[in-house]
Amino acid sequence: MKFHTKNVSVKTDKKLEILDVTSDISRIVEESGFSDGLVNLWVPHSTAAVAINEHDIDLWEDILSTMERLVPVKGDYRHNAKYGWSSREQNAHAHILNCMIKPDVNIPLQGGRLQLGTWQSILFIELDGPRSRSIRVQVMGEQRSSEG
Repeated sequence: MKFHTKNVSVKTDKKLEILDVTSDISRIVEESGFSDGLVNLWVPHSTAAVAINEHDIDLWEDILSTMERLVPVKGDYRHNAKYGWSSREQNAHAHILNCMIKPDVNIPLQGGRLQLGTWQSILFIELDGPRSRSIRVQVMGEQRSSEG
């Protein structure tokens, strides 16, 4: 088994935001030259996440409003009180949501293609923006055969 690892840079503009990064990830998978294996996506941030879901902006707004309802940005959090002197650290909601959504996903790779369902896309979820972020993409697998 071989590995191909790259980072994808993501720039967000809002406090809570969803971005479709499927094409960025697909480009790295294609670059790897692997036909079969597994693609691991890792977000090395405790206030952002990655998920697989539909590319539908109205759905994204539903997801974000549900997250805000379940874990309010301006909730009464000990973390925020502890760092009351720092406006940048008023982000307990983001840490909590990261634990619920998770900072990683694995996607099977077959025939050189990500095995996403018809309506599935890879979504980067900003929970404490705006910020510059990264997604670590590790493609694990076997090289495509040069024989037909």
